[in-house]
Amino acid sequence: MNRTWKVLTAAGTLCLALNAPAFAGSVTQPGETVGIATAVPLPPGFYFVNTADYGCRNSSPNNVCVGADIPVIAWSTPWQILGARLQFLVATPVVEVGTQDTGYASGMYNPFLAGQLAWDLGNGFNFSYALGAYFGVKSDVAFDSTSLNQRFGLAYVKDGWSAAANVIWGIHLDDSVTTTVNPDFLNVDFSVTKTFGKWEIGPVGYYSTDLNEPFAGYAKQQQLSLGGLIGYNFGPVITQVYVTTNVWEENYGGKDTRVWGRIIVPLGNPFQTASVAPYPTKGPPLK
Repeated sequence: MNRTWKVLTAAGTLCLALNAPAFAGSVTQPGETVGIATAVPLPPGFYFVNTADYGCRNSSPNNVCVGADIPVIAWSTPWQILGARLQFLVATPVVEVGTQDTGYASGMYNPFLAGQLAWDLGNGFNFSYALGAYFGVKSDVAFDSTSLNQRFGLAYVKDGWSAAANVIWGIHLDDSVTTTVNPDFLNVDFSVTKTFGKWEIGPVGYYSTDLNEPFAGYAKQQQLSLGGLIGYNFGPVITQVYVTTNVWEENYGGKDTRVWGRIIVPLGNPFQTASVAPYPTKGPPLK
């Protein structure tokens, strides 16, 4: 497997999107890791990843539109724990929310900090576990509460194919009705893509569901979205664009259609020395 393909498939763990308070539901925006295999270990070094999306939900009587931009700096360390690559990431997202003919707000969303262990299991299979948190902030478009975020990634990446499932489990740590707006949640982002030279294409989708009712009268939400992705590897910069739309939803008040864009830029490894061994790859080289 060459370096740029590893960066592309693993960078999903760095793409931290979000959902606005107007939607309730998941603190982590469903679909944020679509199209990338978070389980694949990144080559050691620093990376800049920016994911942006915009879309509207055809709610009645007014549409609700949300736009987000998520700049991320990630560090894939030279260290291994139990055979896994140790990686860290931090994100400082911003978001805008508009309700048709009613109002508009924008500002900083809850910052995110996480650590991850990613295993190359050999023969194209990879697994990862990440533990992090969104931290409460005072903002018109953020939550004044802290939530724990656990992520599990499973991926098969070989011969130009990438099949990935990323499971995100969020748990609120604050139980006050005055601060906690969102419930605990479970997101599942999935994709199957194929590369043709520098191009990448394939179907993608996501499912999300609330796990509890944070206050009396709350209606638990669920949704399923499907779509398609196209990407291009400029070497070393990688870009992706994908579109998703709800095929089913419950208690969201309307269906959401969204356009996503992503750019991945390797920043290099200033700590690399001749004595630092590369990450060992099990099994035959991947094409």
